[in-house]
Amino acid sequence: MNQSVDLNVDLVVIGGGPGGYTAAFRAADLGMSVALVEKRNVLGGVCLNAGCIPSKALLQAAKLLEEVAEWNERGLEFGKPVIKLDRLRDWKDSVVSKLAGGLSGLASKRGVKVLSGEGVFAGPNILEVAGQGSVRFNKAIIAVGSRPVRLPFLPDHPGIMDSTSALALEDLPKRLLVLGGGVIGLEMASIYASLGSEVSVAELTDGLLPGCDRDLVRPLEKRLGARLKAIMTGTRVKAVETLQEGFKVVFEGAKAPSPQIYDRILSAAGRRPNGDGLHADKAGVNVDAQGFIKVDSAQRTNVPHIFAIGDVVGNPMLAHKASYEAKIAAELASGMHVTNSAKVIPSVVYTDPEVAWVGLNETAAKRDGIAFEKATFPWMASGRSLTMGRDEGVTKILVDPVTRALLGVGIVGPHAGDLIAEATLAIETGCEPGDVGLTIHPHPSLSETFAFAAEAYEGTLTELYIGRKG
Repeated sequence: MNQSVDLNVDLVVIGGGPGGYTAAFRAADLGMSVALVEKRNVLGGVCLNAGCIPSKALLQAAKLLEEVAEWNERGLEFGKPVIKLDRLRDWKDSVVSKLAGGLSGLASKRGVKVLSGEGVFAGPNILEVAGQGSVRFNKAIIAVGSRPVRLPFLPDHPGIMDSTSALALEDLPKRLLVLGGGVIGLEMASIYASLGSEVSVAELTDGLLPGCDRDLVRPLEKRLGARLKAIMTGTRVKAVETLQEGFKVVFEGAKAPSPQIYDRILSAAGRRPNGDGLHADKAGVNVDAQGFIKVDSAQRTNVPHIFAIGDVVGNPMLAHKASYEAKIAAELASGMHVTNSAKVIPSVVYTDPEVAWVGLNETAAKRDGIAFEKATFPWMASGRSLTMGRDEGVTKILVDPVTRALLGVGIVGPHAGDLIAEATLAIETGCEPGDVGLTIHPHPSLSETFAFAAEAYEGTLTELYIGRKG
């Protein structure tokens, strides 16, 4: 406690990602003096600088390339697209720079002191910031995020990419192997395949997007199957050998192919929380063996004046979850009385088609023995989806058979990530299918499919014949 201090603040926030900057800005708005510590030279964290935003920019380009090819077959003929990688990369980087600059301006207007450097605890009320000195704080919010998991069998070679290096888009490999058929792996596979790479995906489990309902995955799997070189489920990588001509990969599994040569390998095997790099023990904060920090419903750690939010407190590792938790932690730190009362958190896979779900899904319900009733609406009966040339979508609802409240919603199809927001609100507010069905939706629109699924459950649907109910 006698340590020399360079800065005194009410609150220090460690990590400048979506959770960290949201917490800092909210606390400043509530009148607290705030220091925001970020090891990068820019705010936004992985999400803005090397994750959510650059990947969505490139996915938009990938989607346009796919649409050009499809519309050529529908009577609108375009010339073959010319991919100018440098310009595409510059555009992607400009999007990131614009948003990062905006955050810097918001921090300045709010009087938030931004410190660039890695922060570690030196005591329960002291944070050391590399190159910046020490900060004494009354309250702290840990928002240090996560990092890609490094697979031990992969060689240390520049041709082995994680999601961060893959988004740098330095070049387009002719043959790319993606290890992992989860969200990150499939989004990156979609980008590189659309840009011209020959992409194969290896997934250890028996299906893509493990844990997601199979009826939502099937339309995506079918579309990807036509675009990718190979989708190898139930397949493990046994060994990787570096050769002059590329990487020789040996697979194992019931459907494993013979050894293959790839120019690059993208490891997308998940992420690990960064709680292990904080010297948290010096502040008395408990960090488990995986790097997670346990918190209560008020985002408090075992040390009452230190909070934690986002990836470091557990799954799902999503930016919007971190931002929600950030406001709770900031408000509590300022003296307000709030708690984490979110019923559900939506998840989105920004592939083409998009896959989105919120609340209970069938896979979890069957595993845990939770009773439910189900209704679906196939997009082949949606006028809007047909005008888009995309009839593969499905909207599904799960309903509590006793209370008739919505338990979960799953959507696969274009713009599913936008559509899931209404479903999230419906579950949060305790809506029944009848509430959704009786809400007038615009026609023709994809949002109608949610109402039609609700009407299918109620037995009032006219867009399909499903027989009389009751």
